[in-house]
Amino acid sequence: MFKSQLAILYFAFKIATCSCVPEKEKGLENYRDKSKITKIGKLDQQVAESSGLAKAEDNTYWTNNDSGGSNKLFKINRKGQVTDSLEVLKARNIDWEELAKDDKGNIYIGDYGNNGNSRTDLIIYKVNGTKTEEIRFKYTDQNKFPALKKNFDCEAFFWFNGQLHLFSKSREEQNRVTKHYILPDTAGSYSISPQNEFPIEQQVTAADISPDQQSFILLTYGKLLFFGIENETIDFKNPLACIKTKRKQTEAVIFDTNQSILFTNEQRELFRIKLDHQVVLNN
Repeated sequence: MFKSQLAILYFAFKIATCSCVPEKEKGLENYRDKSKITKIGKLDQQVAESSGLAKAEDNTYWTNNDSGGSNKLFKINRKGQVTDSLEVLKARNIDWEELAKDDKGNIYIGDYGNNGNSRTDLIIYKVNGTKTEEIRFKYTDQNKFPALKKNFDCEAFFWFNGQLHLFSKSREEQNRVTKHYILPDTAGSYSISPQNEFPIEQQVTAADISPDQQSFILLTYGKLLFFGIENETIDFKNPLACIKTKRKQTEAVIFDTNQSILFTNEQRELFRIKLDHQVVLNN
């Protein structure tokens, strides 16, 4: 119990003391003073550990519980109230970590949480109503289970132009980076290799792409990082901004509009960030 309490205190200390200073050296300007963070709701107790967000309709959003939860998606409004739910048939929640949505209305559920870096059953469920398909994959750069270098956990992805873009959550203590992988959005079994990587002190817990598809974001414990998209290519060559959030254990994020972002934490809180859009995203 004492060790558990120490771990919680250490985790809280790391979040409270994080800043965007290291990111400035990587080209991400600190735009905390050009954004406003507001708590707008408290999630229903049915969503004990919100870990993903995807657009639904009429200002509502799909979210999910983390590992060990039910095989349900929950529809919430902007106050965090559950207005509906969807049972995902032929699926179980081993470690659901993230949600994404494509331009045809399909929802993607990332069951690829891999805290021990030892899973060999990584899967993304593609859901449309009562239809569920499986996208299975493995990392070509992992050959030991558990991995010796603990950077094969994943909690972040988004859909773009027929592909799923995944970002790893490194559990290394030093020289931490997030690796970017690309996966087709169609059912099948795939082997994927890292496309590029970015050095980052915090662990990446969620990602999303802006509605105008001009930028993407990575959420971490304590920060939100923005990158520009050029020539319809997802990479880290155009770093834009860093916004310090420091709102406990933040696990899910979504662009609400090009000018605003919603995110949740595992303490069931729902927040909105209003951006100075011209400054932050057009840099």
